[in-house]
Amino acid sequence: MYQGKKIVATIEARMTSSRLPGKVLMDFCGKPDLQHIIERLRRSNYLDEVVVATTVNKEDDPVIELCNTLDCRYFRGSEEDVLQRVLDAAKSVNADILVEITGDCPVIDWRHVDFLVEQFFKGNYDYAANILERTFPRGFDTQVYPVKVLEKVNELTKDPTDHEHVSLYIYRHPEIFKLYNWVAPKEVYHPEFEITLDTREDYELIKTIYEELYEEKPDFSCEDVVSLLLEKPQLLDIVKDIQRKHV
Repeated sequence: MYQGKKIVATIEARMTSSRLPGKVLMDFCGKPDLQHIIERLRRSNYLDEVVVATTVNKEDDPVIELCNTLDCRYFRGSEEDVLQRVLDAAKSVNADILVEITGDCPVIDWRHVDFLVEQFFKGNYDYAANILERTFPRGFDTQVYPVKVLEKVNELTKDPTDHEHVSLYIYRHPEIFKLYNWVAPKEVYHPEFEITLDTREDYELIKTIYEELYEEKPDFSCEDVVSLLLEKPQLLDIVKDIQRKHV
């Protein structure tokens, strides 16, 4: 508990990604993507629990098997209504504060979680994140907000887009919600870097990052990843031709 609140990270994860099916269980240095995300988040000083928000689809049974192996809580809900799924996942463990993470971010940094949790409480915000203005590389996306705010959003909008992209309504309505955006320090100010697991090329890049960093430093940071890409810019050639779809 931090400031008397139960803080829970939810990880949106499913096997039926259209561009890269099965990506949440793809291997990096002997462990699946989802396991790395869980282990990285569990290093946080403030998270009380990590919950995987997956779907009721039979295809996601292997996700549940991994969660059971790792003694990680999970919730199964709608594939299309991701907002409802994440909300129900948070409620299933009596969360007060939600840290929203997606299953395509195997380099996620728990230090970002902790910093944003601290800022969230310091400023009495409704939402704290590092994505409102793109300054960090994609792949470190971290969002913190109360479960009550997501409950409110669930009541305010039935737009399918809002329900597919969980927090979209929150940060598109600053007149309703008090928002905080963390701007990247200059050493990691590289919004042009894409380190998310969305295509086969992304997998090759992230696999290489893990091979370069993980053995010597399993708890590698955002700074470590950026330093590597600056030192070996040719690695980014792997993903330079990918056509991205961003909300």
